[in-house]
Amino acid sequence: MARVLAVVNQKGGVGKTTTAVNLAAGLALAERPTLLVDLDPQGNATTGLGVQKAGLHPTIYHVLLGGEATEKAIRTTCVAGLKLLPADIDLVGAEIELVGVDRREHQLRAVLEPVAASYDYVVIDCPPSLGLLTINALVAADRVLVPLQCEFYALEGLAHLLKKTVRLVREKLNPGLDVLGIVLTMFDGRTSLALQIRDEVNRYFPGQVFDTVIPRNVRLTEAPSHGKPVMLHDLKSSGSAAYLELTREVLNHDY
Repeated sequence: MARVLAVVNQKGGVGKTTTAVNLAAGLALAERPTLLVDLDPQGNATTGLGVQKAGLHPTIYHVLLGGEATEKAIRTTCVAGLKLLPADIDLVGAEIELVGVDRREHQLRAVLEPVAASYDYVVIDCPPSLGLLTINALVAADRVLVPLQCEFYALEGLAHLLKKTVRLVREKLNPGLDVLGIVLTMFDGRTSLALQIRDEVNRYFPGQVFDTVIPRNVRLTEAPSHGKPVMLHDLKSSGSAAYLELTREVLNHDY
């Protein structure tokens, strides 16, 4: 069965979708068949891989709540070996509609089971909240990967996510859930704050921080507008090199 990674941070604007898209692409380029699940109603991972949301049907919404087969919703992408389970704005209603569903926290896990054997990795891009969609991702996942922007408020949210939310999900819903690691994003080593945050994260979460640091990089921000991961947009950029290095670290985690 596939290894399922949930890319989670309840704070928006931390490079979560950028990390999900480029890590999934890196895994596929390393010849590990990968499925990227867009679980964010904004659908940024979908457009970031060049899939147009206008008239898109079926999506993850129709799979979760409309009874559509998971395989029917999966799309090919510009990266060989990388498939996409797309999302669009319809997913906004899922938070409310799932409330009345039996075993509502397990719906994503149930719809991924029929296709998981076809992939080495499933990467889930979660919405910037700790609502029912994110809980579904944590129940479906084996491991959590947390992108963390190097700013003060991000540390507060990180403590809540790792010390409360993940622990509660592990105790109540998914005993196999664990933290794969924290990856520092949008890092600018020229600022003392970024260096201070890096040191604080390593002090409070020893052994849980990836060695790879994702820098601020223009190519990373450009790539989604071209519908490509950064490796296909500019392989020689610092952003591309960083995500390929992060991919290597993830692959070296034996679990």
